[in-house]
Amino acid sequence: MIAVIDYGVGNLKSVEKAFQFIGFDAKTTSDKEMILNADSVVLPGVGAFADAMDSLSQSGMIEVIQKVIDSGKPFLGICLGMQLLFDYSEEGGQNNKGLGILKGAIKLIPFGMNLKVPHMGWNCLEFKNKSPLFEGLPPKPYVYFVHSYYLDTDDEDIVIAKTNYGINFSVAVQKQNVFATQFHPEKSGEVGLEILRNFAGIISNNKYSLKGA
Repeated sequence: MIAVIDYGVGNLKSVEKAFQFIGFDAKTTSDKEMILNADSVVLPGVGAFADAMDSLSQSGMIEVIQKVIDSGKPFLGICLGMQLLFDYSEEGGQNNKGLGILKGAIKLIPFGMNLKVPHMGWNCLEFKNKSPLFEGLPPKPYVYFVHSYYLDTDDEDIVIAKTNYGINFSVAVQKQNVFATQFHPEKSGEVGLEILRNFAGIISNNKYSLKGA
């Protein structure tokens, strides 16, 4: 079973429905025991970084997320769910602390590039490091984005894909059992569904434990 964490930050059911569409048992839940007992866990999210961190804290989900990751189970952050995994975000004009599971900062996409912010629409991926998340995909596939902030990290070892929107930036990462995408697989057509299939398939071959990392 794939648990989709419900912490009151929108658009959760679309992820659940995408997994169900491709034949996997997925449930959106705030039940801590259900999340801890799931085979894999997804942290989606849209909205403000600081509000999301408050929701995770007030719901007791920060400890649950850490336990899931420490257990070695596959974990996937999507959009805001990816950003929350990092050290901090500059959203709101100040540094808002994140989960600190991965090293990096979330920064505002620069204005003045004759491009609309938020970045909304289809962009192609440029694969960087090999990952089971992207197995079977064609070169430079297009995926769907909706965001105003981007990941800035010096840890190139975790970066598995980048894109260009005026600047080059990282849009997908992996550190052992932790996977995350800035784009929305559940809104990215057949490419996105294949990414979700790949993530779900990791359950049966889980060798990405963070223990000892």
